[in-house]
Amino acid sequence: MTESPTPTFAQRVGYICGKNLPASKSEWVLADLTGPGATRRYLTRILLPIIPVLCLFLLLPGPLWMGLAMMALLYIPLIYFTVALMYVYRRHRLIGHGLDPALADIDARRRSEADRLDYERRHGRA
Repeated sequence: MTESPTPTFAQRVGYICGKNLPASKSEWVLADLTGPGATRRYLTRILLPIIPVLCLFLLLPGPLWMGLAMMALLYIPLIYFTVALMYVYRRHRLIGHGLDPALADIDARRRSEADRLDYERRHGRA
């Protein structure tokens, strides 16, 4: 029996919680961390699960706006730091799976290379 290139449900839950997948899933990990939709998946995995926990503030006695304000005081910095640390997280996960950490910004490198080639072509250097 051949092993599937995608993780099982249990492996996927473990991966989301921070566990490393077997080496046979390296292509899937690379696509998950650097492929199309990687940013959306990263933000969803971090920002959505905390919402039910923050909703506990709504159970405190007092006006609704106070509970919402307490939620916002925690959630807004979480958004900021989650976005700010995205590159660090990607590199960490790539290293943990035995992949090259330079792949974390492969899209930015491709864009800058295309811009450089376009510049050189326009200014007669190519």
